[in-house]
Amino acid sequence: MKMHLKTPLNLQPLGRRDWLIACALGLSAILAGCSAERAPASSFVLLDGSTLTSAQLQGKVSLVNFWATSCTSCVAEMPELVATHKRFKDRGYETLAVAMSYDPPSYVVNFAQTRQLPFKVAIDNTGSVARDWGDVKLTPTTFLVNKRGEIVKRFVGTPNFVELHQLIEKLLAET
Repeated sequence: MKMHLKTPLNLQPLGRRDWLIACALGLSAILAGCSAERAPASSFVLLDGSTLTSAQLQGKVSLVNFWATSCTSCVAEMPELVATHKRFKDRGYETLAVAMSYDPPSYVVNFAQTRQLPFKVAIDNTGSVARDWGDVKLTPTTFLVNKRGEIVKRFVGTPNFVELHQLIEKLLAET
């Protein structure tokens, strides 16, 4: 038994140009419904006892890094985070290292002092900040936030620093 499909419309194959236009229209329709994920409203308790809020980071490109002194990858990437901070800090870039709730505060203070970390370090005593930022459990987990307070990239594990620097350059150039 042979089946014949009848098409009520006179459909012609799409040419390359028409196909590209159709794809572009479809993609723009999909992306129109997407919006960037906002960084959560958080309050960070810094080592000196002061408080920093995520709202205070707006207007800067910010890197928020969840880490622990017991995490070998975190300790290994710290010199790169320091170098990245020093490279971009004068151009509206901020680094915030958030120690996980299970990290003893005395270890965090000792680590930050002995390595002379040049950026802000917070301790998430209750775990609420990690929960706010998507229930972070794995370290290192790093978020790159644009000047508008939108999360642009999330890295689980050590970032590719060449790619990270390129993205920071791009975000710093945005108005």
